[in-house]
Amino acid sequence: MLAIGSVMRTGGGLLDRLVIATLVLCGGVLALGLVMSLWPWGLAPVPTSGLILSTVSLVAWVGRRRPRLPLRFRTSDLMIVGTVAVVWHYIHHPLVGRSLQDRLPFVLSVEDRFIHFSIFDAVHQLGGYPFMDQPAGKLLLKTPTEAVYPQGSHFLLAWFDIFVRSATDLGDSVAAYNRYYLYVLASFSILCGLIVWGARWIGGPRLTGWRTAVVCTAVAGITVASPLAGMIRVGFDSQIGGLIFLTAAIPLIVRPAMGWGAYATVSAAALVTVAYTYNILAAFIGMALVVGALVYRKRQSRRRWWIYAVQVLGGAVAVIPSLMSVLADFDVESQAQARGMYLPFDRSMLVGLAALVVVVVLMPGNRRTGTSQALLLTVAGGALILGVFGAWQMHTIGNLSYYFEKLAVGGLVISILGIGAAGTLLRRFGPAAKPFRRGWWTEAVASVAALAAGLSLFGGVQWGVPSVAAGPTAFQSSELVAWSRGKGGDLGPVAKTLINRDMKRVQAPTPVIALYSNSGYMNWRVSFFAVTLTNKSGVSAFYDDLLKVDIGAAPVEKQQWDNSFAALKGVVERVPDKEVVLLVADLPTAQRLRHDLASVTNKKVTVLDAPFPG
Repeated sequence: MLAIGSVMRTGGGLLDRLVIATLVLCGGVLALGLVMSLWPWGLAPVPTSGLILSTVSLVAWVGRRRPRLPLRFRTSDLMIVGTVAVVWHYIHHPLVGRSLQDRLPFVLSVEDRFIHFSIFDAVHQLGGYPFMDQPAGKLLLKTPTEAVYPQGSHFLLAWFDIFVRSATDLGDSVAAYNRYYLYVLASFSILCGLIVWGARWIGGPRLTGWRTAVVCTAVAGITVASPLAGMIRVGFDSQIGGLIFLTAAIPLIVRPAMGWGAYATVSAAALVTVAYTYNILAAFIGMALVVGALVYRKRQSRRRWWIYAVQVLGGAVAVIPSLMSVLADFDVESQAQARGMYLPFDRSMLVGLAALVVVVVLMPGNRRTGTSQALLLTVAGGALILGVFGAWQMHTIGNLSYYFEKLAVGGLVISILGIGAAGTLLRRFGPAAKPFRRGWWTEAVASVAALAAGLSLFGGVQWGVPSVAAGPTAFQSSELVAWSRGKGGDLGPVAKTLINRDMKRVQAPTPVIALYSNSGYMNWRVSFFAVTLTNKSGVSAFYDDLLKVDIGAAPVEKQQWDNSFAALKGVVERVPDKEVVLLVADLPTAQRLRHDLASVTNKKVTVLDAPFPG
């Protein structure tokens, strides 16, 4: 990142330069990941680092640029970094002082994270993208995840994990789960800080002094108080990654304060990063690039075709994972209509912020600038994407479902970024407000007051003032603070027993089925977790009928036994491995299963007594 930033000449401050350099680095790593998936070294840190640094050195030599980083800081940098720190404090708070195993209730709070961790694990084991080696990926992931699910965020986290630890093996599974979870928490914290940074970037050099404090604190308050933190609770790990790159890319496209070479590189990196991490959000990037080409056509006229060529090349690389999905018989239409858990948020926030952006960019002082025109068309284009997709879903399935809500969150983030244009409408205090001149204190006091106002109005912070009827404040009721007080999921105690006692009795990588409960849902969840510990997540593709296995904790009626046993027998027979281990909490149930499963002649079925305390 520092090497890339040192050869770039975009961004006047250090933080700006590092954000842009990180976007370019991640785009390069994801694109080079196609090569890393094929060469013999996988993600080994020395070859991958050597390739990246050699590429940067070659670019610097061709461009005749000496390494140089701007050491200029802005006071508002503290607000951006402070947003990251505050969010990290709250989302990390439940883990403080807990051992790795005591953190499991939070780490395993939702089963979607099992799938994300499995992809992270598969990238480690394969040394590249699972979609590039689908036969091997099927053994490690639940089909068709190896072919169709966006794997960019998992690839980047695995590459970072390998680079930091200087080891390609995942290590202890419990420690790996915790590392992955911390990476996700850190990613969300960075997302919140990037939203503040993006709004400031859109505001541009005209956004100075107390006006910067107004914009940054308002955006930080809206972000912290918004339902975005719910993505941690529901396990939307990939969407967090996609939103990170969407948040970094949109401001740079709307206000391309850089040379044509840097803009072309950023454009390609934006397409690759968003398409690889969460491909449906790439629609916003493609739309924004079309807007940029329209609004800045005169500025880009001399190098237009070079820029377009780089963008087309970036688009061709960006579409590879999605193309592989289609070639794997992926039903795009059915997936686009899929139902599932989504992040609820008040539509008034999306509509109100988008309307505010429209009002701001149409003001006399703004409407003639390229940034305002690009921002207006980007917000309008985002609304068009949402409207068309929503209309299609209403026509085909009669309601707005899972992926519309995903796109809506992307639209919400773009609308929040647009607040950056509002700050330029505020009046400056004038030249006398410069430091060390008469009246400089006015700017400082106004900035502090703006910070307090922004956090109070948009973040719900009451600064110690008691609430009406001693009720919780808006800030205390937010998703972020509610998560910090959370008790985690109900799988933690079961997972600790599984790890500390029963998995030691299993010879990996044998598939494991855990029947700790008379609830099929709980048995499916624990079994799914068990196979991720043995690096056999691919087996979970055959585990769906465990949802019907309502036995394990205590004797049941004949009808319940017959239905559950039929489902269990089907699972055991379909698992491709020659041996399966069952962990059964109830001793009489375990003995009965040993007898009844003896009829499964094509498998060695080992039933272990696993009494669950309480």
